[in-house]
Amino acid sequence: MNSCLYETLITHRRLRPKGHGLQYRFFSFYLDLDELGALAGKVPVMGLNRFNLYSFYDKDHLEPDSRPVREKVTAYIESQGVHAPIGKIMLLTYLRTLGHVFNPASFYFCFDKSGAPSVVVVEIGNTFGEVKPFLIKAGSYDGRRYQDRQTKYYYISPFTNLDDSLDFSLAVPDKGLCIRVDTSRDGEKYVMAAMTGERRELNLANLLWYVLRFPFETVAVISLIHWHAVLLYLKKTPFHLKENQPHLQKGVYRGWHKN
Repeated sequence: MNSCLYETLITHRRLRPKGHGLQYRFFSFYLDLDELGALAGKVPVMGLNRFNLYSFYDKDHLEPDSRPVREKVTAYIESQGVHAPIGKIMLLTYLRTLGHVFNPASFYFCFDKSGAPSVVVVEIGNTFGEVKPFLIKAGSYDGRRYQDRQTKYYYISPFTNLDDSLDFSLAVPDKGLCIRVDTSRDGEKYVMAAMTGERRELNLANLLWYVLRFPFETVAVISLIHWHAVLLYLKKTPFHLKENQPHLQKGVYRGWHKN
């Protein structure tokens, strides 16, 4: 099977207006979307659209309906004017853990029919239950990694501007993992975020080990986000209220609606 796990190190570093840093270890799933049914049957603690220790629900990704994720990904890519045939799609993400889900970012690495890297869809979530996809086109791939800059027009954090840029540097996962999504303003990066990791086999033994090492992983992720938001607030870092500048929020999925 193509699906696997990555044991990851997450690092964030803010340069201005107040310096701040954090790092923590977790693990991520790297799933072949064509293998989801087989994985749920092979690994007893995994479920597909049903409750389990780790569960993959189609409704947790992109628009919150029950269409298969692969169908939603290809529809989104075509809606952005890209009509090249898509072969394998690999998804780097967290799964529901005992029914709880939160994904700050999911990455859909798409390949053409020959197996060559094609496009990437980056799905970024916020703590308000919203997600926004960003399409990284094939022309951004230099043979080693995708590199692209896009204005976010999205409320990811109260401590960044809605019209800041996201700088993507995404290596196609292999034996190792190297993902960077930095935030910049006027061409100057001021928040650096990276996910690095090592490949692990996706099997029952490894998942049970990770239950012990990273219990309630998705709860821990969202708890850390809120904790560090408190620390930034105490440092008097300027922040923006979500209801301000709604015209700068574009292409955001909210419940059953898309703005």
